[in-house]
Amino acid sequence: MNTGSDRGTNESATGDAATEATAQAAEGSAEETAEEKPHVSKAPAFIKARRSLHLSWQVGVFVVGLAVIAAGVAMLVLPGPGWVAIFAGLAIWATEFAWAHLVLRWTKRKVTEAAQKALDPKVRRRNIILTTTGLVIAGALIGFYLWKYGLVLPWDLKDQ
Repeated sequence: MNTGSDRGTNESATGDAATEATAQAAEGSAEETAEEKPHVSKAPAFIKARRSLHLSWQVGVFVVGLAVIAAGVAMLVLPGPGWVAIFAGLAIWATEFAWAHLVLRWTKRKVTEAAQKALDPKVRRRNIILTTTGLVIAGALIGFYLWKYGLVLPWDLKDQ
């Protein structure tokens, strides 16, 4: 009697796994069809109804996206979240332009791959070793400089 119930449990577990695999395949195909859909403008319907108004809308979206991206590029060298602003500008463009939508999707995929790669134990170990080596070399160079010249601040320099 136990044998029959065990068999039933195994069959239901196998059935559940098959059901999950089918559900995952359906989700995967749904995502693929969602990605393959043609890009549609996110402008309101009354704007899309008039060609000149829609063109003005697209120019406005392009200018706003360009301004956000330009601010992001500036923030790469200035204080601020440069990459976040660049991706935000790209997302603004992606609401209206199919090419920007494709670039944003490619960027998301590459960032996800890089994040997964960074979590790999071998890569983490290598990064920790390289960082530690760099810090030791920098510390040795700073120590040598201080031993050779001492601590002389730039504003304490005397004319020689």
